[in-house]
Order: sequence, then C-alpha cells, then structure tokens
Amino acid sequence: MWITILTAVVTITGIALAAGLLLGFVSRRLPPSSDRLVDRVNDLLPQTQCAQCGYPGCRPYAAAVIKEEAAINLCSPGGDATVRRLAELLDRTPLPVAETAAAATVDAVAIIDESLCIGCTWCRDACPVDAITGAHRFMHTVIASECTGCALCVPRCPVDCISMITLQ
Repeated sequence: MWITILTAVVTITGIALAAGLLLGFVSRRLPPSSDRLVDRVNDLLPQTQCAQCGYPGCRPYAAAVIKEEAAINLCSPGGDATVRRLAELLDRTPLPVAETAAAATVDAVAIIDESLCIGCTWCRDACPVDAITGAHRFMHTVIASECTGCALCVPRCPVDCISMITLQ
C-alpha cells in the first residue's frame, strides 16, 4: 500500500517538474505579450498624467508607443533620461525630447493670484500631480516644487486667476 502511494507521489512530482521546466523554457522563447510590454513602458514613464504627450495619461501613451503610433520622445516631464530608457527597452534610436512637447513646459509653474481666487477647486481637480492645495471656498495655492508646468489648471479657472510663469 505504501509503495503504491509513494509511486503516485513520485509520478505526480515528476509530471509537475517536467511541466514547470517546459513552461519556463517556452516563456523565454515566446515574445512577451503586448500588455506586459505596455506595463514595462508605463513603469518607465513619470506618471504625472499631464497629457503633454497628447494622450490622457501615461498608460495610453505607453500603449501607443508599443503599437508605434507615437514616438518615444513625447514625454517632456520624463526628459531625455526617460527617452533613453524607452529606447533601450524597445531597441529604438534615442531622440531628444520633441520640441512640441518640451515647449509646453519650459521650466514653467502655475501661480494663483490669491486675491482673485474664489476657492472653487476646479483647478485643484484638474491638476494631475496634486500640486494645487486649498479647501473648497478658500484660497488655493500652487506648490511650485510639485508643479510640472502642464497648464491644465489655467483653462479650468472660472475667474482667470491662474497664470504660468517661467522659472529662471
């Protein structure tokens, strides 16, 4: 009786080991799934969700890069370092950050004229990096060190109290 059980355990263990080795070998030989590659590209992006690349967030941009619908150099918050990492991962030629994307954030930050702010929170809701702070019906302010200069808050302000300034 013990020999039958031992034989069954050894047989099942051998089958599991062979299946594991086969799956490991096959997973290295097959190309990675596009979702996994999109995840890897997305992990390299800065996750500011600023839409400066022309896509609503980093993951849609990553998917477009994988499908070769978008160039790898459209992420200005990520800068040249991100472009180099993307080029290395995707085996593409690194390019300088695109002028159209870089022009949107020439070291600029948003500032709020606090005397005009009505505390509507529309700018705060539009900020993809939570660089605007303030409570409803109270004055808001921009945390300059967190601001990416995307200017998504400017058109959202109903009293036009937000402007972009260039940093020196």
